[in-house]
Amino acid sequence: MARPLKRFVCQSCGAVTSKWSGRCESCGEWNTIVEEAAPAPGPAGSGLARAGKGRRLEFAGLAGSTPQPPRYRSGIAEFDRVCGGGLVVGSALLIGGDPGIGKSTLLLQVAAALAKQHTACAYISGEEALDQVRLRAERLGLHGAPVQLTAATSVRDIVATLEHADAPKVAVIDSIQTMWLDTVESTPGTVTQVRASAQALVELAKRRGIAVLLVGHVTKDGAIAGPRVLEHMVDTVLYFEGERGHQFRILRTVKNRFGPTDEIGVFEMSDRGLADVANPSALFLAERRSQVSGACVFAGIEGTRPVLVEIQALVAPSSFATPRHAVVGWDSNRLAMVLAVLEARCGVSIGANDVYLNVAGGLRIGEPAADLAVAAAVVSSLADEAVPPDMVVFGEIGLGGEVRPVGQREARLREAAKLGFRSALVPRSHGAAGPASRPAEGIAVDEIEHLSDLVRRFQPDDRPLKRPRREGAPERRRD
Repeated sequence: MARPLKRFVCQSCGAVTSKWSGRCESCGEWNTIVEEAAPAPGPAGSGLARAGKGRRLEFAGLAGSTPQPPRYRSGIAEFDRVCGGGLVVGSALLIGGDPGIGKSTLLLQVAAALAKQHTACAYISGEEALDQVRLRAERLGLHGAPVQLTAATSVRDIVATLEHADAPKVAVIDSIQTMWLDTVESTPGTVTQVRASAQALVELAKRRGIAVLLVGHVTKDGAIAGPRVLEHMVDTVLYFEGERGHQFRILRTVKNRFGPTDEIGVFEMSDRGLADVANPSALFLAERRSQVSGACVFAGIEGTRPVLVEIQALVAPSSFATPRHAVVGWDSNRLAMVLAVLEARCGVSIGANDVYLNVAGGLRIGEPAADLAVAAAVVSSLADEAVPPDMVVFGEIGLGGEVRPVGQREARLREAAKLGFRSALVPRSHGAAGPASRPAEGIAVDEIEHLSDLVRRFQPDDRPLKRPRREGAPERRRD
């Protein structure tokens, strides 16, 4: 009898090796390689040569019109926004996020909202019992919604149930890591099982025209657990972000074949579930205090929506030999670059101080347009002088200290003017003047070309800019 073939698969990246090792050579993770049964090889000579020629494909041109795909609109405005206008019929959507962030709560609310609009919805739980889901629905006030509920982990049973003619049009699978396929010899949650289970559910969605919503766990690095190919298999990938200490939750689009990417939806968590936030800028700035040094309002763009958020910086004398830089909500490498440009190009002395940076409200900013706002907050804290409370700042900083223009300038200024801001510190525009480049009404635009122009606003007498020494603190000696 032939011995069963074995292979070793990394549970982090899906790489396959012929022998076990403590460290994966592909992704560098430790203790992630697990032994699995290899698929049986096919008979000899069963390749393409023996199977014969395939049929000839027909090509079509790029010209032509394609109707927009039909969608299911849930009525939850922020969820429909990030999906591009609603759930597309026959699509597969993957949503990931930290444990307890609210993924199951959001999808239960979406299923209930669709069911109330006479769209048959099924909620299939692989982690919780039916009573636990019912208790959550009762707490959210959704126990009266006609949602079909069941608890199952077998993909074969789920596919057989959804194959019937009276099957629901929307199916929520919570979660994909608990699903298992009996044709795969590995435990649930492994790379092979996640890939095979997702493939079967995606094929079902395409074949039967069912919108399938998959819940995915995340690793300690914030990426969805399982093989990376899982995100390529589905049509839409959403990440649910937020801090446990904040009531705000951010639903961010990472991939969408039927709509824009990098779109965000803002929710507020309460004891009654997640509620839409129609104007996130006003909510992020609700707790803002004026006339405080180190605080600056940044006018950013998230997808197609302008969002104003407060950036806070604190520059304090360090108690250690190596100053500390702590960042929440922004890229720490980007902060190091901005601090280096301030020291090398503008003569600002920051080296002996700790720098703490925070994006208020739990929002994470990824665009380089926040460089100038971060620099303004750092310089404001260092000089102990507040940025004007009615000013917004945005712009990208180059390594030479130049301030570069960023996209969608007018949309940022219109949002700032709508919220009552009266001035804006922005990069100088080098394009031709026209109707699209006219400033928003009610806001004065101050354009700068170099980062030193910003620094001079906090040191008009050309004195060295440094943090004032705290009262009673001994003078630090430099040998």
